[in-house]
Amino acid sequence: MKSNNSIKFVYFDIGGVVIRDFSKTNKWDEMLTDLGIDDSVREKFDRLFDDFEPKLNEGEAVDSFVALAKEKLSVKFPEEYSMLIDFVDRFELNESIYPVIKQAQQKYRTGLLTNMYPDLLDAIYKKGLMPDIDWEITIDSSLIGMSKPNLEIYEYAQEKVGVKPGDILFIENSSKNIEGAKEAGWQTLQYDPSNAEGSNEKLRKILD
Repeated sequence: MKSNNSIKFVYFDIGGVVIRDFSKTNKWDEMLTDLGIDDSVREKFDRLFDDFEPKLNEGEAVDSFVALAKEKLSVKFPEEYSMLIDFVDRFELNESIYPVIKQAQQKYRTGLLTNMYPDLLDAIYKKGLMPDIDWEITIDSSLIGMSKPNLEIYEYAQEKVGVKPGDILFIENSSKNIEGAKEAGWQTLQYDPSNAEGSNEKLRKILD
């Protein structure tokens, strides 16, 4: 990590950082149980979703995955089921990070860089899960057709804020997305949503 004197812009991820999503929880398994997806199908369901998720992050509708799971695995979803709303209903606030974000904004420009499915970020805001904080920029992967950890999205995000790659600090929970940011020349802090207070303290020290 470079000296914080070199930081000019701080990007925050949303899921697993600004909000508590499924990261390092059993919420995914709980959702599959609630949907009645049998253990014999779960591994195939997980693999199908993992393979399809990059398309979701770059603009494919979540309903497309539901249709695919019905076709490929004969999964029976409830009538008028919305996986997107099911996700959001299981997300939670991460209020512990709010003071740290405000601390960052006292010294640095800040924004959001997030892999999102179409309409997911709007649903998160409508659910009241986001802090009442003004961001200089929000980069939603589903709106630009690029997603982490691909180098192009970091280059795009860097160009949007007009600073050198090494002057950006990125707060992210995913190891592969951290590696993508490092490849782009960014400074990084890997956030652990299962130890939010510990991660918040590490971030405070960097921002001081």
